Amino acid sequence: MATHCTLVSVLGVFLILTLFHNPITVSGQNIPAVALFTFGDSNFDAGNKQTLSQANFTQGFWPYGKSRDDPNGKFSDGFIAPDFVARFMGIPIEIPAALKPNVNVSRGASFAVADATLLGAPVESLTLNQQVRKFADMKAANWNDDFIKKSVFIIYIGANDYLNFTKNNPNADASAQQAFVISVTNKLKNDISLLYSSGASKFVIQTLAPLGCLPIVRQDYNTGMDQCYEKLNDLAKQHNKKIGPMLNEMAKASPGFQFTVFDFYNVILRRTQRNLNFRFFVTNSSCCGIGTHNAYGCGLPNVHSKLCEYQRSYLFFDGRHNTEKAQEMFGNLLFGADPNVIQPMNVRELVVYPADEPMRESWMPTTSATF
Repeated sequence: MATHCTLVSVLGVFLILTLFHNPITVSGQNIPAVALFTFGDSNFDAGNKQTLSQANFTQGFWPYGKSRDDPNGKFSDGFIAPDFVARFMGIPIEIPAALKPNVNVSRGASFAVADATLLGAPVESLTLNQQVRKFADMKAANWNDDFIKKSVFIIYIGANDYLNFTKNNPNADASAQQAFVISVTNKLKNDISLLYSSGASKFVIQTLAPLGCLPIVRQDYNTGMDQCYEKLNDLAKQHNKKIGPMLNEMAKASPGFQFTVFDFYNVILRRTQRNLNFRFFVTNSSCCGIGTHNAYGCGLPNVHSKLCEYQRSYLFFDGRHNTEKAQEMFGNLLFGADPNVIQPMNVRELVVYPADEPMRESWMPTTSATF
């Protein structure tokens, strides 16, 4: 009898430890009521560019928002990845554009702006540093320190820096490319540090996509339908290689600093190379636009752009932004994928991880996964 009780006790302890390490959660269930904040470029822009722009903004008009019948400034035919992450976190309202007046920012906000960069001074946009400073300006009136410390901050930035660099320096050699990558990633580290000093502690950094495989890049550099522009892919890989080690160092040096890295590069590359596995029939050109890869002019009133009949069969909606179907996949991967895709923990695990507690795991290089 005593042996039986001991066995039951051991099994009970094992079950409790298992549940703690792999918490079973459903959308919003057992998830703290915290906020989601996004920073970066057009991939996460929830309507800020529409507010800053002096001209009619194409993303505010059909066919953008087509799948939701709601053109609202987002660069897709419908929702974008943070919308799905917010839903999985149990946030009952849409994450608004922070620059729009009179919006409800109680559960987070998007500070991302189309054309954003890390370096330079983008036109009618904000650098990441300016986005972080805008957050800091809004913080006191909207969120307390404890709430911010437990909330999630997702960043996707750098694509425009490398696109602009390649366009302006077509003959840059390896040393010039390497120096530029160091400048960009150092600035990213400084801006994340500034955000940390403003109270943020839970960071999700999304690696750069394979920029040379974007339809707009294939069209600009005349790669044909089957090839990507490898010079830009190489820059993205150099950039991405520095992100994990950089964040490991920051976590060791900064009390309470917690992070995870989403391998967006390989997520896109797999869908480009093995498109039918993911039920995409077209991954090398856009659903909406004109040109060899339908990469330009989507939504412009004076351009007779093509629009595909069924956007869910496409990976890209316009020349550089993904369809809602793809965005939903990204949201699911961010929230619940395994360490081959996002590590050292996914967003679900990051949200429930105790604030101020040191991370038990570090980022490690991984082999490509099938997700």
